[in-house]
Amino acid sequence: MELQVGVKVLLKNSKGKYLLIRRSPKKYPEAGPKWDIVGGRITPGTTLLENLKREVKEETGLDLDGQLKLVGAQDILGIKGYPNRHVVRLTYLGQTEGTPKISDESLEFGWFTRKEITKMDAGKLDKYFKELLNAGLIPSS
Repeated sequence: MELQVGVKVLLKNSKGKYLLIRRSPKKYPEAGPKWDIVGGRITPGTTLLENLKREVKEETGLDLDGQLKLVGAQDILGIKGYPNRHVVRLTYLGQTEGTPKISDESLEFGWFTRKEITKMDAGKLDKYFKELLNAGLIPSS
């Protein structure tokens, strides 16, 4: 079984809204066009923070501001199409400002309140992000 480590970050702006990106089904056919948070797999030999900064820059053109807070660690086993992959996903809360410039990995972006996110159809959210929401690990303000 192949082990990978992923880092994700739920980015919040000064208006108290969180950034979500809707993944491209061409780039991520196993996930489909779900709303998710920014992140990806780490490059071995570089720190978690370096990887997170790189992913944020690549996917949104934005920079991380301030301190990060680790809010969740998840084991992801048996990903559709990848039955021999085990991903350990670390999710952080972070801050940023600006207007995202999405990459070809995403279809669109949006800034949402926690209340707006929790009212979204569960089928439109990444299931691992939804797990964090359901566990109460994402603050309301």
